[in-house]
Amino acid sequence: MTTNWWKESVVYQIYPRSFHDSNGDGIGDIKGITEKLDHLEDLGIDVIWLSPVYQSPNDDNGYDISDYRAIMDDFGRMEDFDEMLKEAHKRGIKIMMDLVVNHTSDEHQWFVESRSSKESPYRDYYIWKKGEDGKPPTNWGAAFGGSAWQYDDTTGEYYLHLFSKKQPDLNWENETVRNDIYDMMNFWLDKGVNGFRMDVINFISKDQRYPDGEVNDAGFGDGSPYFMNGPRIHESLQEMNKKVLSQHDTITVGEMPGATVEEAKLYTGEDRHELNMVFHFEHVDVGNGKYGKWTPEQWKLTDLKKIFSRWQEGLEEDGWNSLYWSNHDQPRAISRFGNDSEAYREISGKMLATCLHLLKGTPYIYQGEEIGMTNVAFDSVHDYRDIETLNAYDDYMNGGLLTHDDMMKGIHERSRDNARTPVQWSDDRHGGFTKGKPWIAVNPNYRDINAQQAVSDPESIYHYYKKLIKLRKDNPIIVYGKYELLLKDDEQIYAYTRTWEDQTLLVICNFSEDTPKFELPKEVKFSEKELCIANYDVDIKEDPTTFTLKPYEARAYLLK
Repeated sequence: MTTNWWKESVVYQIYPRSFHDSNGDGIGDIKGITEKLDHLEDLGIDVIWLSPVYQSPNDDNGYDISDYRAIMDDFGRMEDFDEMLKEAHKRGIKIMMDLVVNHTSDEHQWFVESRSSKESPYRDYYIWKKGEDGKPPTNWGAAFGGSAWQYDDTTGEYYLHLFSKKQPDLNWENETVRNDIYDMMNFWLDKGVNGFRMDVINFISKDQRYPDGEVNDAGFGDGSPYFMNGPRIHESLQEMNKKVLSQHDTITVGEMPGATVEEAKLYTGEDRHELNMVFHFEHVDVGNGKYGKWTPEQWKLTDLKKIFSRWQEGLEEDGWNSLYWSNHDQPRAISRFGNDSEAYREISGKMLATCLHLLKGTPYIYQGEEIGMTNVAFDSVHDYRDIETLNAYDDYMNGGLLTHDDMMKGIHERSRDNARTPVQWSDDRHGGFTKGKPWIAVNPNYRDINAQQAVSDPESIYHYYKKLIKLRKDNPIIVYGKYELLLKDDEQIYAYTRTWEDQTLLVICNFSEDTPKFELPKEVKFSEKELCIANYDVDIKEDPTTFTLKPYEARAYLLK
């Protein structure tokens, strides 16, 4: 293993509630994950990122934690976790836990104590402020709607919650809080866990002045300049690295809304001793409209290329990219960036995978992506379970900002529940996910799109993912090669090269259902060529310098 094994890894995200249900209660669980490890071993992935499995009342599907050292009852017991960890390691698969330490649940013992009295030794574990004239301490709005401050009768003060009111923010200024968190991280690492994906980790440091933010359309202030990438964030992450991460061989990725390339260099530079990678959101925000993702507009390929290229070039020498199209907070990649019609679903899914996996960085696959799952379009808002979706529907409808039809269009395109419908394992009832009633309905297209069908068809998107993963493992150029964008202004073709030693990898992806002509820029010279992968049958003798692309076609050549 290289010291930077995480650079050469492919990560697969599991959202446990929707992955596989072993006991028929309609909720995915840890034993269900263990039962499907052979599927992941066959796919060829190296690391599982496990969304939260800790004890939680589930206000925000496990991102509201009431006990960091216990397993959620819905998901099983600690013995089930230990068994899953052992079985994963036996197959050479590492486990990356989700670390949620910007906030806890309001049912966490720390907060129960904190709100009980101003004299409680836990009072300072959270952020409490007096209001003024019956108003909250600042005008900040919360991510899931409403004020970011909740008045608490017991002590007559407000506590900060950047998300749901059942998710109070921890006070990272308090050294005892930090040490308790580091102890908890060591508890999991000592158990054999291999690292952490850190939820909104760049929110943990707040500007201690707590100024008002600029008022937005919803009538609340934007507090993000005062809690995003805050004044002591690097100090806190360096302390975490020193006290915890540096003591173990880990993989770390920080979820960082609003992080720029320049900030990412600080978070991920090797001499900085903070994190390995960050998740940014620039590419998944393309096409946001007046009300963000709820009013989606047509996006342009040139914008997407500009974002990817800025990150590829910006972290070329220092830092490292994480590569993803979708996760539990994003819609399905094929519906969002490809074409989920029957004619083009598989072919555009293979194109998107090619484009992403051959970039420089660590690729992330979200569960079901490898079998070509798509967005769901439930008829009624009541079929959705996501707190963000339901609150947004109420806020925008009640505020008269959007009509029901507009809101449902936005939900169908961008709701987080698009990614949270259960994984479609077979064409059995409920897609083979459960023998009971699923916690959220399965996408009705499970009869046509499921793992059993994909695994049995050698031409499926599943086998294409396997090829891509193997290609990456066999060719260091894919991990370490330098990126360069070609055809910058083309609105249909995303083409780029990766160069390493005497080799050039040429990647050509058609993001449209048109048939544009590709012409290789003159500066890319070669005497030998090898077709590495393609999502259509290609004559290997064909000259890659000029040809007509089929709809959503992707090709990659190794040039010498």
